[in-house]
Amino acid sequence: MGTNLTAVVVGLGYIGLPTAAILAANGVTVHGVDVSQRTVDAVNAGTVPFVEPDLAGYVAKAVADGLLGASTEVKAADVYIVAVPTPFLDDRSPDLSYIRAAAGSIAPHLASGALVILESTSPPGATRQLYDWLIEARPDLRDTSGEATFLIAHCPERVLPGRVMVELVTNDRIVGGLTPAAAERAKEVYEVFCQGQILLTDAVTAEMAKLVENSFRDVNIAFANELSLIADRLGIDVWELIDLANHHPRVNILQPGPGVGGHCIAVDPWFIVAADPQDARLIRTAREVNDAKPRWVVEQVVEAVATIANPVIATLGLAFKADIDDMRESPARQIVGLVADAVPSGRVLAVEPHVDALPIELGNRRNVELTDYDAAMEQADVVVLLVDHVVFRSAPLLDPGVVVIDTKGAWR
Repeated sequence: MGTNLTAVVVGLGYIGLPTAAILAANGVTVHGVDVSQRTVDAVNAGTVPFVEPDLAGYVAKAVADGLLGASTEVKAADVYIVAVPTPFLDDRSPDLSYIRAAAGSIAPHLASGALVILESTSPPGATRQLYDWLIEARPDLRDTSGEATFLIAHCPERVLPGRVMVELVTNDRIVGGLTPAAAERAKEVYEVFCQGQILLTDAVTAEMAKLVENSFRDVNIAFANELSLIADRLGIDVWELIDLANHHPRVNILQPGPGVGGHCIAVDPWFIVAADPQDARLIRTAREVNDAKPRWVVEQVVEAVATIANPVIATLGLAFKADIDDMRESPARQIVGLVADAVPSGRVLAVEPHVDALPIELGNRRNVELTDYDAAMEQADVVVLLVDHVVFRSAPLLDPGVVVIDTKGAWR
Protein backbone atom coordinates (compact mmCIF):
# COMPACT_ATOMS: atom_id res chain seq x y z
CA MET A 1 0.00 0.00 0.00
CA GLY A 2 1.25 3.45 -0.80
CA THR A 3 1.17 6.56 1.31
CA ASN A 4 -2.06 7.69 -0.35
CA LEU A 5 -3.85 5.40 2.11
CA THR A 6 -6.44 7.03 4.37
CA ALA A 7 -7.35 5.66 7.77
CA VAL A 8 -9.83 6.42 10.52
CA VAL A 9 -8.92 5.34 14.06
CA VAL A 10 -11.96 5.13 16.34
CA GLY A 11 -10.82 5.56 19.95
CA LEU A 12 -7.79 7.75 20.75
CA GLY A 13 -6.75 6.12 24.00
CA TYR A 14 -3.59 4.31 25.05
CA ILE A 15 -3.60 2.16 21.88
CA GLY A 16 -5.63 4.12 19.35
CA LEU A 17 -3.62 7.33 19.48
CA PRO A 18 -0.20 5.65 19.21
CA THR A 19 -1.51 3.59 16.29
CA ALA A 20 -2.81 6.73 14.59
CA ALA A 21 0.49 8.52 15.19
CA ILE A 22 2.67 5.69 13.89
CA LEU A 23 0.54 5.36 10.75
CA ALA A 24 0.80 9.11 10.14
CA ALA A 25 4.55 8.97 10.71
CA ASN A 26 4.69 6.55 7.79
CA GLY A 27 2.76 8.76 5.39
CA VAL A 28 -0.81 7.60 5.99
CA THR A 29 -3.45 10.33 6.27
CA VAL A 30 -5.19 9.59 9.55
CA HIS A 31 -8.38 10.94 11.06
CA GLY A 32 -8.80 10.15 14.75
CA VAL A 33 -12.20 9.88 16.40
CA ASP A 34 -12.96 10.05 20.10
CA VAL A 35 -16.03 10.75 22.25
CA SER A 36 -13.94 13.05 24.46
CA GLN A 37 -13.72 16.62 23.18
CA ARG A 38 -10.75 17.13 25.52
CA THR A 39 -8.87 14.35 23.74
CA VAL A 40 -9.85 15.68 20.31
CA ASP A 41 -8.68 19.19 21.22
CA ALA A 42 -5.40 17.87 22.63
CA VAL A 43 -4.61 15.91 19.47
CA ASN A 44 -5.49 18.79 17.16
CA ALA A 45 -3.15 20.98 19.21
CA GLY A 46 -0.39 18.41 18.65
CA THR A 47 -0.33 17.32 22.28
CA VAL A 48 -1.01 14.08 24.15
CA PRO A 49 -3.65 13.70 26.88
CA PHE A 50 -1.80 10.94 28.77
CA VAL A 51 1.72 9.76 29.59
CA GLU A 52 3.49 7.58 27.03
CA PRO A 53 7.20 8.07 26.22
CA ASP A 54 7.94 9.41 22.72
CA LEU A 55 4.27 9.65 21.71
CA ALA A 56 4.10 13.43 22.05
CA GLY A 57 6.82 13.92 19.44
CA TYR A 58 5.06 11.66 16.96
CA VAL A 59 1.70 13.40 17.45
CA ALA A 60 3.16 16.91 17.21
CA LYS A 61 4.97 16.11 13.95
CA ALA A 62 2.00 14.28 12.41
CA VAL A 63 -0.33 17.19 13.14
CA ALA A 64 2.21 19.74 11.89
CA ASP A 65 2.64 17.73 8.67
CA GLY A 66 -1.12 17.68 8.13
CA LEU A 67 -1.29 13.88 8.35
CA LEU A 68 -3.20 13.62 11.64
CA GLY A 69 -6.35 15.37 12.80
CA ALA A 70 -9.20 14.46 15.12
CA SER A 71 -12.89 15.06 15.74
CA THR A 72 -15.85 13.40 17.42
CA GLU A 73 -17.23 12.27 14.02
CA VAL A 74 -16.16 9.51 11.66
CA LYS A 75 -15.18 10.31 8.06
CA ALA A 76 -14.92 8.14 4.96
CA ALA A 77 -11.62 6.24 4.65
CA ASP A 78 -9.94 3.21 3.10
CA VAL A 79 -9.32 1.61 6.51
CA TYR A 80 -11.19 1.87 9.80
CA ILE A 81 -9.36 0.79 12.96
CA VAL A 82 -11.52 0.25 16.04
CA ALA A 83 -9.57 0.71 19.29
CA VAL A 84 -12.31 1.22 21.88
CA PRO A 85 -12.65 -0.20 25.40
CA THR A 86 -13.90 -3.75 25.96
CA PRO A 87 -14.64 -3.97 29.69
CA PHE A 88 -16.75 -6.61 31.40
CA LEU A 89 -20.14 -6.29 33.06
CA ASP A 90 -20.93 -6.88 36.73
CA ASP A 91 -21.22 -10.62 36.07
CA ARG A 92 -17.83 -10.49 34.29
CA SER A 93 -19.35 -11.20 30.89
CA PRO A 94 -17.92 -9.10 28.03
CA ASP A 95 -19.34 -5.64 27.40
CA LEU A 96 -19.34 -5.04 23.63
CA SER A 97 -21.34 -1.81 23.77
CA TYR A 98 -18.35 0.33 22.76
CA ILE A 99 -17.69 -1.87 19.73
CA ARG A 100 -21.35 -1.66 18.78
CA ALA A 101 -21.26 2.14 19.08
CA ALA A 102 -18.15 2.20 16.86
CA ALA A 103 -19.97 0.07 14.27
CA GLY A 104 -22.86 2.53 14.31
CA SER A 105 -20.53 5.48 13.69
CA ILE A 106 -18.59 3.74 10.90
CA ALA A 107 -21.52 2.23 9.01
CA PRO A 108 -22.82 5.41 7.29
CA HIS A 109 -19.38 6.06 5.79
CA LEU A 110 -18.48 2.49 4.86
CA ALA A 111 -17.96 1.73 1.17
CA SER A 112 -17.31 -1.40 -0.89
CA GLY A 113 -13.69 -2.45 -0.69
CA ALA A 114 -13.04 -0.75 2.65
CA LEU A 115 -11.31 -2.63 5.45
CA VAL A 116 -12.45 -2.61 9.08
CA ILE A 117 -9.92 -3.76 11.68
CA LEU A 118 -10.92 -4.51 15.27
CA GLU A 119 -7.88 -3.86 17.46
CA SER A 120 -9.73 -3.89 20.77
CA THR A 121 -8.93 -6.96 22.84
CA SER A 122 -12.08 -8.99 22.38
CA PRO A 123 -13.82 -12.21 23.40
CA PRO A 124 -14.12 -15.01 20.84
CA GLY A 125 -16.72 -14.08 18.25
CA ALA A 126 -16.54 -10.30 18.69
CA THR A 127 -15.14 -9.71 15.19
CA ARG A 128 -18.00 -11.70 13.69
CA GLN A 129 -20.41 -9.69 15.84
CA LEU A 130 -18.90 -6.45 14.54
CA TYR A 131 -19.42 -7.75 10.99
CA ASP A 132 -23.05 -8.56 11.77
CA TRP A 133 -23.71 -5.08 13.17
CA LEU A 134 -22.13 -3.44 10.13
CA ILE A 135 -23.97 -5.54 7.59
CA GLU A 136 -27.22 -5.02 9.49
CA ALA A 137 -26.71 -1.26 9.20
CA ARG A 138 -25.54 -1.45 5.57
CA PRO A 139 -27.41 -4.29 3.80
CA ASP A 140 -26.62 -2.53 0.53
CA LEU A 141 -22.97 -3.60 0.92
CA ARG A 142 -23.65 -7.20 -0.12
CA ASP A 143 -22.70 -8.94 -3.33
CA THR A 144 -24.98 -11.27 -5.28
CA SER A 145 -24.09 -14.17 -2.98
CA GLY A 146 -25.05 -12.18 0.09
CA GLU A 147 -21.51 -11.67 1.35
CA ALA A 148 -20.26 -8.24 2.41
CA THR A 149 -18.32 -6.21 -0.11
CA PHE A 150 -16.16 -4.78 2.67
CA LEU A 151 -13.44 -6.68 4.56
CA ILE A 152 -13.07 -7.18 8.29
CA ALA A 153 -10.22 -8.50 10.44
CA HIS A 154 -9.01 -8.65 14.03
CA CYS A 155 -5.51 -7.52 14.96
CA PRO A 156 -4.99 -7.29 18.73
CA GLU A 157 -2.33 -4.96 20.06
CA ARG A 158 0.52 -6.58 21.98
CA VAL A 159 2.39 -3.63 23.45
CA LEU A 160 3.63 -2.72 26.91
CA PRO A 161 2.60 0.67 28.33
CA GLY A 162 5.73 2.79 28.58
CA ARG A 163 7.18 1.12 25.45
CA VAL A 164 4.25 1.45 23.07
CA MET A 165 5.98 3.50 20.37
CA VAL A 166 8.86 1.02 20.24
CA GLU A 167 6.82 -2.18 20.41
CA LEU A 168 4.24 -1.08 17.84
CA VAL A 169 7.08 -1.22 15.34
CA THR A 170 9.19 -4.12 16.62
CA ASN A 171 6.67 -6.65 17.98
CA ASP A 172 5.26 -9.46 15.87
CA ARG A 173 1.57 -9.01 15.00
CA ILE A 174 -1.26 -11.49 14.76
CA VAL A 175 -3.81 -10.74 12.04
CA GLY A 176 -7.02 -12.76 11.90
CA GLY A 177 -9.41 -12.22 9.04
CA LEU A 178 -13.02 -13.28 8.72
CA THR A 179 -11.78 -14.26 5.26
CA PRO A 180 -8.27 -14.93 3.93
CA ALA A 181 -8.62 -11.84 1.73
CA ALA A 182 -9.34 -9.69 4.79
CA ALA A 183 -6.27 -11.05 6.58
CA GLU A 184 -4.05 -10.31 3.58
CA ARG A 185 -5.40 -6.79 3.25
CA ALA A 186 -4.91 -6.10 6.97
CA LYS A 187 -1.37 -7.43 6.72
CA GLU A 188 -0.66 -4.80 4.06
CA VAL A 189 -1.81 -2.08 6.46
CA TYR A 190 0.47 -3.23 9.27
CA GLU A 191 3.40 -3.63 6.89
CA VAL A 192 3.33 0.16 6.58
CA PHE A 193 5.04 0.40 10.00
CA CYS A 194 5.52 -3.04 11.55
CA GLN A 195 9.03 -4.51 11.33
CA GLY A 196 8.08 -7.66 13.23
CA GLN A 197 6.66 -10.81 11.72
CA ILE A 198 2.99 -10.57 10.74
CA LEU A 199 1.24 -13.87 11.40
CA LEU A 200 -2.01 -14.64 9.58
CA THR A 201 -4.87 -16.71 10.97
CA ASP A 202 -8.64 -16.60 11.30
CA ALA A 203 -10.42 -14.02 13.45
CA VAL A 204 -11.48 -16.28 16.34
CA THR A 205 -7.97 -17.72 16.72
CA ALA A 206 -6.54 -14.18 16.73
CA GLU A 207 -9.03 -13.17 19.41
CA MET A 208 -8.09 -16.15 21.56
CA ALA A 209 -4.35 -15.68 21.03
CA LYS A 210 -4.38 -12.30 22.77
CA LEU A 211 -6.53 -13.63 25.61
CA VAL A 212 -4.24 -16.64 26.02
CA GLU A 213 -1.13 -14.45 26.18
CA ASN A 214 -2.54 -12.37 29.01
CA SER A 215 -4.06 -15.34 30.82
CA PHE A 216 -0.66 -17.06 30.77
CA ARG A 217 0.83 -14.03 32.48
CA ASP A 218 -2.06 -13.82 34.93
CA VAL A 219 -1.66 -17.45 35.99
CA ASN A 220 2.05 -16.95 36.60
CA ILE A 221 1.48 -13.76 38.59
CA ALA A 222 -1.15 -15.59 40.64
CA PHE A 223 1.45 -18.23 41.54
CA ALA A 224 3.76 -15.49 42.86
CA ASN A 225 0.93 -13.74 44.70
CA GLU A 226 -0.21 -16.99 46.30
CA LEU A 227 3.38 -17.66 47.37
CA SER A 228 3.45 -14.22 49.03
CA LEU A 229 0.45 -15.16 51.17
CA ILE A 230 1.96 -18.49 52.18
CA ALA A 231 5.38 -16.95 52.85
CA ASP A 232 3.84 -14.28 55.06
CA ARG A 233 2.04 -16.90 57.14
CA LEU A 234 5.27 -18.87 57.51
CA GLY A 235 7.40 -15.82 58.33
CA ILE A 236 9.46 -16.06 55.14
CA ASP A 237 10.70 -13.20 52.95
CA VAL A 238 8.92 -14.04 49.69
CA TRP A 239 11.36 -12.07 47.53
CA GLU A 240 14.33 -13.94 48.95
CA LEU A 241 12.41 -17.19 48.49
CA ILE A 242 11.68 -16.44 44.84
CA ASP A 243 15.24 -15.28 44.21
CA LEU A 244 16.60 -18.54 45.57
CA ALA A 245 14.12 -20.68 43.62
CA ASN A 246 14.92 -18.80 40.42
CA HIS A 247 18.51 -19.98 40.59
CA HIS A 248 17.20 -23.28 39.26
CA PRO A 249 17.94 -23.25 35.50
CA ARG A 250 14.34 -24.05 34.55
CA VAL A 251 12.48 -21.91 37.12
CA ASN A 252 11.51 -18.29 36.52
CA ILE A 253 8.93 -17.21 39.09
CA LEU A 254 7.54 -13.70 38.65
CA GLN A 255 7.40 -11.07 41.38
CA PRO A 256 4.34 -10.71 43.64
CA GLY A 257 2.51 -7.43 44.08
CA PRO A 258 -0.68 -5.86 45.41
CA GLY A 259 -2.79 -7.40 42.63
CA VAL A 260 -3.00 -7.19 38.86
CA GLY A 261 -4.20 -4.17 36.91
CA GLY A 262 -4.47 -2.68 33.48
CA HIS A 263 -7.12 -3.18 30.86
CA CYS A 264 -5.62 -6.44 29.60
CA ILE A 265 -4.36 -8.88 32.21
CA ALA A 266 -7.02 -7.98 34.77
CA VAL A 267 -9.82 -8.36 32.20
CA ASP A 268 -8.92 -10.75 29.38
CA PRO A 269 -8.91 -14.02 31.38
CA TRP A 270 -12.57 -13.43 32.24
CA PHE A 271 -13.36 -13.45 28.50
CA ILE A 272 -12.02 -17.01 28.30
CA VAL A 273 -13.94 -17.99 31.42
CA ALA A 274 -17.12 -16.54 29.92
CA ALA A 275 -16.51 -18.46 26.68
CA ASP A 276 -16.13 -21.82 28.48
CA PRO A 277 -16.97 -21.62 32.21
CA GLN A 278 -16.81 -25.39 32.67
CA ASP A 279 -13.24 -25.93 31.51
CA ALA A 280 -11.51 -22.63 32.36
CA ARG A 281 -10.86 -23.72 35.95
CA LEU A 282 -7.19 -22.81 36.35
CA ILE A 283 -7.69 -19.47 34.58
CA ARG A 284 -10.65 -18.63 36.84
CA THR A 285 -8.75 -19.56 40.01
CA ALA A 286 -5.73 -17.46 39.02
CA ARG A 287 -8.00 -14.47 38.41
CA GLU A 288 -9.64 -14.98 41.80
CA VAL A 289 -6.24 -15.15 43.55
CA ASN A 290 -5.12 -11.90 41.94
CA ASP A 291 -8.45 -10.17 42.49
CA ALA A 292 -8.26 -11.05 46.20
CA LYS A 293 -4.76 -9.67 46.76
CA PRO A 294 -5.81 -6.01 47.27
CA ARG A 295 -8.01 -6.95 50.25
CA TRP A 296 -5.09 -8.84 51.78
CA VAL A 297 -2.98 -5.68 51.51
CA VAL A 298 -5.75 -3.69 53.19
CA GLU A 299 -5.74 -6.20 56.06
CA GLN A 300 -2.02 -5.52 56.56
CA VAL A 301 -2.73 -1.78 56.74
CA VAL A 302 -5.60 -2.20 59.21
CA GLU A 303 -3.38 -4.33 61.43
CA ALA A 304 -0.56 -1.76 61.25
CA VAL A 305 -2.77 1.14 62.40
CA ALA A 306 -4.79 -0.79 64.98
CA THR A 307 -3.23 1.02 67.94
CA ILE A 308 -3.16 4.51 66.36
CA ALA A 309 -6.17 6.73 67.10
CA ASN A 310 -6.17 8.92 63.98
CA PRO A 311 -3.58 7.40 61.69
CA VAL A 312 -2.06 9.05 58.64
CA ILE A 313 -1.51 6.49 55.90
CA ALA A 314 0.65 7.34 52.89
CA THR A 315 -0.18 5.23 49.85
CA LEU A 316 2.42 5.46 47.10
CA GLY A 317 1.09 4.99 43.58
CA LEU A 318 -2.26 4.85 41.83
CA ALA A 319 -1.27 3.62 38.37
CA PHE A 320 -1.49 -0.06 37.48
CA LYS A 321 2.27 -0.30 36.80
CA ALA A 322 5.42 1.71 37.25
CA ASP A 323 6.16 5.03 35.54
CA ILE A 324 2.86 5.55 33.67
CA ASP A 325 -0.37 7.38 34.50
CA ASP A 326 -2.77 4.61 33.42
CA MET A 327 -5.05 3.73 36.35
CA ARG A 328 -7.37 1.31 34.54
CA GLU A 329 -8.22 -1.68 36.77
CA SER A 330 -5.37 -0.61 39.05
CA PRO A 331 -5.11 -2.57 42.31
CA ALA A 332 -3.36 0.43 43.87
CA ARG A 333 -6.33 2.63 43.10
CA GLN A 334 -8.66 0.00 44.55
CA ILE A 335 -6.55 -0.39 47.69
CA VAL A 336 -6.58 3.36 48.42
CA GLY A 337 -10.38 3.34 48.36
CA LEU A 338 -10.59 0.21 50.50
CA VAL A 339 -8.16 1.63 53.06
CA ALA A 340 -10.18 4.83 53.27
CA ASP A 341 -13.29 2.77 53.99
CA ALA A 342 -11.57 0.40 56.41
CA VAL A 343 -9.94 3.20 58.45
CA PRO A 344 -12.57 5.98 58.48
CA SER A 345 -10.80 7.78 61.34
CA GLY A 346 -7.58 8.03 59.36
CA ARG A 347 -6.23 10.31 56.64
CA VAL A 348 -5.13 8.61 53.45
CA LEU A 349 -2.46 10.54 51.55
CA ALA A 350 -2.35 9.33 47.94
CA VAL A 351 0.92 10.02 46.11
CA GLU A 352 0.90 9.63 42.33
CA PRO A 353 3.45 11.82 40.55
CA HIS A 354 1.98 11.15 37.09
CA VAL A 355 -1.48 12.64 37.69
CA ASP A 356 -2.72 16.01 38.93
CA ALA A 357 -6.13 14.91 40.22
CA LEU A 358 -7.62 11.93 42.01
CA PRO A 359 -10.03 9.66 40.15
CA ILE A 360 -13.62 10.57 40.95
CA GLU A 361 -14.35 7.75 43.36
CA LEU A 362 -11.32 8.70 45.50
CA GLY A 363 -11.75 12.45 45.20
CA ASN A 364 -15.25 12.12 46.63
CA ARG A 365 -13.96 10.54 49.84
CA ARG A 366 -13.49 13.03 52.67
CA ASN A 367 -10.43 11.25 54.09
CA VAL A 368 -8.40 10.87 50.87
CA GLU A 369 -6.19 13.60 49.47
CA LEU A 370 -3.60 13.79 46.70
CA THR A 371 -0.20 15.07 47.81
CA ASP A 372 3.49 14.74 46.99
CA TYR A 373 6.04 12.30 48.35
CA ASP A 374 7.80 14.64 50.77
CA ALA A 375 4.57 15.97 52.29
CA ALA A 376 3.25 12.44 52.74
CA MET A 377 6.44 11.22 54.38
CA GLU A 378 6.49 14.12 56.84
CA GLN A 379 3.07 13.14 58.17
CA ALA A 380 2.73 9.39 57.70
CA ASP A 381 2.42 6.84 60.47
CA VAL A 382 2.31 4.05 57.89
CA VAL A 383 3.67 4.03 54.34
CA VAL A 384 2.26 1.59 51.78
CA LEU A 385 4.28 1.20 48.60
CA LEU A 386 1.80 0.09 45.91
CA VAL A 387 3.58 1.02 42.66
CA ASP A 388 7.34 0.91 42.21
CA HIS A 389 7.72 4.15 40.26
CA VAL A 390 11.37 5.11 39.78
CA VAL A 391 10.85 8.21 41.94
CA PHE A 392 9.72 6.00 44.82
CA ARG A 393 12.44 3.38 44.44
CA SER A 394 15.14 6.04 44.60
CA ALA A 395 13.58 8.19 47.32
CA PRO A 396 14.80 7.75 50.91
CA LEU A 397 12.41 7.24 53.79
CA LEU A 398 12.43 10.48 55.75
CA ASP A 399 11.52 8.87 59.08
CA PRO A 400 13.37 5.64 59.89
CA GLY A 401 10.68 4.77 62.45
CA VAL A 402 7.76 4.74 60.02
CA VAL A 403 5.88 1.47 59.48
CA VAL A 404 6.39 0.30 55.90
CA ILE A 405 4.23 -2.10 53.93
CA ASP A 406 6.17 -2.73 50.74
CA THR A 407 3.97 -4.67 48.34
CA LYS A 408 6.58 -4.58 45.56
CA GLY A 409 9.74 -5.55 47.44
CA ALA A 410 11.39 -2.33 46.22
CA TRP A 411 12.72 -1.25 49.61
CA ARG A 412 14.00 -4.58 50.89
